[in-house]
Amino acid sequence: MLKVGLTGSIAVGKSFVLECFRELGCQVLDADKTARDVVAKGSDGLAEIVKKFGSDVLSADGSLDRKAMAAIVFADTEKRELLNSIVHPRVFTAQNEWLLNIERDDPNAIAIVDAALMIESGGYRRFDKLIVVWCESAIQLKRLMLRDSLDQETAEQRIAAQLSQDEKKSFADFLINTSAGFDDTKRQVKEVYDDLVSLICSDETDKAPTPKAVP
Repeated sequence: MLKVGLTGSIAVGKSFVLECFRELGCQVLDADKTARDVVAKGSDGLAEIVKKFGSDVLSADGSLDRKAMAAIVFADTEKRELLNSIVHPRVFTAQNEWLLNIERDDPNAIAIVDAALMIESGGYRRFDKLIVVWCESAIQLKRLMLRDSLDQETAEQRIAAQLSQDEKKSFADFLINTSAGFDDTKRQVKEVYDDLVSLICSDETDKAPTPKAVP
């Protein structure tokens, strides 16, 4: 099995890219969904967050108020690191269980895990290859403001809270630039997918026994 990490900064189009890989036949896992699951209502992850941050981060129904939590951690590096120390180990455990299940069911699978903070957390080291999704900075800012209904200052603050796009790109085995829209992005995804398939095929060839000569 080929284990592939997929990452990129906020609002660059990672979810769309991940869905393209899914459509091509890859096994995919959205770490944002995993992160929500490990702090779901009633989880030990949420209990730990309330212990550290107080009940003000809860919605009326007892679930995590993600907007309130984001407002706290994006403005304070120490609190952001505290939240990450609660969430990341639980996400890693869930990802590892998923990867083990995929490998058991399909040893030849291309398994892709999408996580925005994969490089910052060091989680990228667990993967055979790393794909970094990026786009032009002005496009990223506009997308974030529209997606999350943010003013420019708040959006810029949230972008600055993460590793820069250029720094993330330096870790990549493959780059996908989403600046030119859906069709161009799909074309790049297909090219990367073909390369990943070639790696799987090459690995299987290397493992295959050498044919015996026919007398």
